[in-house]
Amino acid sequence: MLNPWPHALSVAVALATLASPALVQAQSLSFNLPAGPLAQTLNAIASQSGRIVSLDPVLVQGKQAQAVSGQMPAERAMDRALAGSGLQLRVTGQGNFSVEPAADSGAALQLGVTSIAAHSIDPTITEDSGSYAARAVTIGKGTHTLKEIPQSITVMTRKQMDDQGLVDLKDAVNQTTGLVGVQGVGKGMIITSRGFQIDDWQYDGVPIPRNTYALGNWATQDLIFFDRLEVLRGASGLLQGTGSPGGAINLVRKRGQAAPTVALTAKAGSWDHYGLQLDAGGPLNQSGTVRGRMVADEDQSDSFIDYEWSKTHSLYGALDFDLQEDTTLGLAVSRTNAESRPMLRGLPRYASGKSIDLSRSTFTGSRWNHSQIDVTTLYADLEHRFNDDWKFKVGAVRMKEENTSTHQRVQTNNEGIEADGSGVSYADWYTDFDGTKIGLDTHLTGRFEALSMAQEITLGGNYSKYTTNDIIARTFNDSADNIFDINNHRPEVTYESLMNTPGGRATPSKYDIRQKGLYGSWRVKPIDPLTLVLGARVSWYDYSYTSSGITAVTHATTVNKPSTTNETGEVTPYAGIVYDLSREWAVYASYTDVFEPQTQRDLSGAVVKPVIGSNYEVGLKGELLDGRVNTSLALFRYDQENRAITDYSLGEICGGTYCATGSGKVRSQGLEAEISGEVLSGLQLFAGYTYNTTKYLEDRDNKGRVFSQWTPKHMLRVWSDYQFSGDWSKVSAGLGFTTQSHTLGYEYTYDVAGYTVWNARLAYQMTPEVGLAVNANNLFDKTYYASGYNQLNGNNFYGDPRNVMFSVKYTPQF
Repeated sequence: MLNPWPHALSVAVALATLASPALVQAQSLSFNLPAGPLAQTLNAIASQSGRIVSLDPVLVQGKQAQAVSGQMPAERAMDRALAGSGLQLRVTGQGNFSVEPAADSGAALQLGVTSIAAHSIDPTITEDSGSYAARAVTIGKGTHTLKEIPQSITVMTRKQMDDQGLVDLKDAVNQTTGLVGVQGVGKGMIITSRGFQIDDWQYDGVPIPRNTYALGNWATQDLIFFDRLEVLRGASGLLQGTGSPGGAINLVRKRGQAAPTVALTAKAGSWDHYGLQLDAGGPLNQSGTVRGRMVADEDQSDSFIDYEWSKTHSLYGALDFDLQEDTTLGLAVSRTNAESRPMLRGLPRYASGKSIDLSRSTFTGSRWNHSQIDVTTLYADLEHRFNDDWKFKVGAVRMKEENTSTHQRVQTNNEGIEADGSGVSYADWYTDFDGTKIGLDTHLTGRFEALSMAQEITLGGNYSKYTTNDIIARTFNDSADNIFDINNHRPEVTYESLMNTPGGRATPSKYDIRQKGLYGSWRVKPIDPLTLVLGARVSWYDYSYTSSGITAVTHATTVNKPSTTNETGEVTPYAGIVYDLSREWAVYASYTDVFEPQTQRDLSGAVVKPVIGSNYEVGLKGELLDGRVNTSLALFRYDQENRAITDYSLGEICGGTYCATGSGKVRSQGLEAEISGEVLSGLQLFAGYTYNTTKYLEDRDNKGRVFSQWTPKHMLRVWSDYQFSGDWSKVSAGLGFTTQSHTLGYEYTYDVAGYTVWNARLAYQMTPEVGLAVNANNLFDKTYYASGYNQLNGNNFYGDPRNVMFSVKYTPQF
């Protein structure tokens, strides 16, 4: 671990190495860094070599580094980057780097009193690393390498997101090993892993609900505010209480950099898609103890679907304050306003389950369809570092989410469209969702040695609260229209018009969901290559849903019986083992319990007890080429029981609805394999394969059937980017594909065909300040339906046809 040097300016860029300084010093590495800002190049060299570099930010302002390419030790790469800058490299006794004025430059810097601030040596930050491989993650509390965590972990770095042009969480999820982002009945998404929904999303490690039904189908998330996406697959109850058995995701936001950085990006692409983004950050005072970050993004686009359009305005601001040498306060706010004319519920199918031969441009809505989604998020965290081994952190998130829409949906007045195209009915909808989510997490982590064994403990607790004030109104209208001649010009609706239309109905509703918990974990190394991990969480959960029905015209109101449930002191145990086969390879195994509260009631009126599950996983992980490549192979099984099964035989005698019994059993199992990082000199690669089956083991109506219809049995996601060298050192090229096997429709009577889609990228660094790129998606113009909540009466969406996006990125030098 590093000991801070007090009393002066500095920026520390890089990652603590697992090897000894002498070994790191001697290691020859492969570099492919184009000419660019000196600070970024030094950052990239330090990140790749796992070293620390300290310097005064003023020294590198406005200075350029020449291209660094080839096989060489990190010291030589640093010397090449510093050539002609008037600066020189010094290697410390610990094997780290410092940069100072050359002896004849006439300047002086007292490096002996340079302070390496903890904010600048965070090994998890992926910005400017130039890599698809993450050195460490924070999703499990504290900071650990991927090899140290006995579960499957994927990190999508900032470079990979930028190379693939991924600006929306749904797109990123569908390029990540084992995850599926499906379209719900709203404009947003539902994220699933290993066949189960991930209902809580983490922001800087703080979990908040994002997938409760009213808002879950409308939940959207920009990626432009975030440094990386961390994904844990498998049970996550230790992290977030009633967590999904499928996993957890953690969005880690961008922070102010230690050196000034500005990037201006303009883009233009298919379907009149235009965008402009400004991303700027750096120290705000001379000492660098206050750092800021600002991101502003404007995006507007038409669509391959007739009449569709969207406009999004996004703004993010962050400040980090070093209150003391060992205490940092972070504050941030983000605001996204997304306005669109969407097509909701997509296309129906024939009654046989066969897809209808409609053009991909078919719009089933009306010209007055309109959606407005506004999300405001406040972030705050405080971290205190007692020393190199002990750290305390508290983080909070408050998200205000407002969604309104008026829209037409095409449905069917029977189970699917008739063979001649008849059977079309229209549904007119008004929705107004207003939700507030609050999350708080605090934990203490510490490393120590006792009984001649290295140990680490984590103790913490978290709390979340989700409240809503929602209303929907709708009418269903039969018609004589044909699916091949949809009426996109029907009269516009409002809430008032729907409530004065015979057959209309409104449903006001409110959620109030609160959970809290205490958690702890203990890591111990009884012998050097072996690590044991034990943990547990105690959770409290309170759920309340109230609703009423308002009949149109008469406005007669029916108040439904509230749905409530609570769980007290639910214990979730966790155990894992990691055995290091070598410095690069480790095998692991883990076990954890899962509990998920339910709201259905049984014949006695009592709430059905929670779903109980057991998650098992064994695997092999590798950190190769000095951490430049991460690999993993995992076998997993999750067994779940006590699922509520609806009993239709007794009628609606349980508070006006059907009773349920807790007798269902489900199993999800399979295999995952992944590799990420610089597998060959200049070649960054991400590849992830998943084999996953889900099945009802016990269920009155579904025994033996697939449990998660939209989870493909086979998924393979691949993306690569090659940085040329020599005379072509300014050029890079990317190529990748995603392929998956078929899924099932909701009714189990038809397949949704699998597909393979290819994407590519070509980039040219025209000058040190200006970079050009073009991304081409669906290169071969594959026509396919995206897997999701596909039904006979709707929710079938075509994947995007072939499209291109041109971008220009300007990075001025200071």
